[in-house]
Amino acid sequence: MVEILVKPLGIRKTSIYLLPNLITTGCLFAGFYSIIMAVNQQFEGAAIAIFVAGVLDSLDGRVARLTNTTSDFGAHFDSLADVVSFGVAPAVFGYLWLLKDLGKLGWLAVFLFVAATALRLARFNTLSLKTSNGYFYGLPCPAAAMLVITFIWMIIDFEDGWSSFLLGSAVFLDEWLVWILWSIFIFAAFCMVSLLPYYSFKDAKLRKSVPFVALLILAVFIGVISQDPPTILFILFSIYSLSGLVSYILKVRRGNPTGVFEE
Repeated sequence: MVEILVKPLGIRKTSIYLLPNLITTGCLFAGFYSIIMAVNQQFEGAAIAIFVAGVLDSLDGRVARLTNTTSDFGAHFDSLADVVSFGVAPAVFGYLWLLKDLGKLGWLAVFLFVAATALRLARFNTLSLKTSNGYFYGLPCPAAAMLVITFIWMIIDFEDGWSSFLLGSAVFLDEWLVWILWSIFIFAAFCMVSLLPYYSFKDAKLRKSVPFVALLILAVFIGVISQDPPTILFILFSIYSLSGLVSYILKVRRGNPTGVFEE
């Protein structure tokens, strides 16, 4: 008779902090809710849900740092939530809204977007040099998702006005829109897996005092966005997405040539 001895594994207790992980769970739920809304053809609700996920994602890390509750568990949980909220959710949303009309080309674009999101997050978690001089390498996944969903949200918001103004041109307009959206998905995927430099805003100190004029500018900024949220946000995220390419071109012109995908 052979006796098998099982040696107990040394299992290390994992620290799980409630507040930052609760915010991350909210981000995950918002992404999941967006998928449900898209499946039910409630596309504006799907767009708003992903936007809410973006807001929550910007808070969980800062809350963890401010409350000194950062952990490896929280970092990995945040990445998994980001794959759903900023990879799968925008892809399902964009495909069901318009890209399904392209057949295989449509789902190819959204799959590349999801794959780029996962690769971007995996590289961010393993790359020793995550940021340098206040810059990310590669377009952050939330920004890529916002670029996609604010475009769709903007078109949905203008849809009624366009259909009454253009009358019989709606079909022609849809033919242009589907390729514009397809190009945005491909462009966002390319930017995520590239090493283009993007400003990280990590040096923004929330606990640092600011002059009164800064609060006034912030109030004006919020007021401007409130006039037409989808359009203004799409313009802002378009500028941010292009800023990495502009920074790279300027770097090359200064005589510092580096590959777009070269680490």
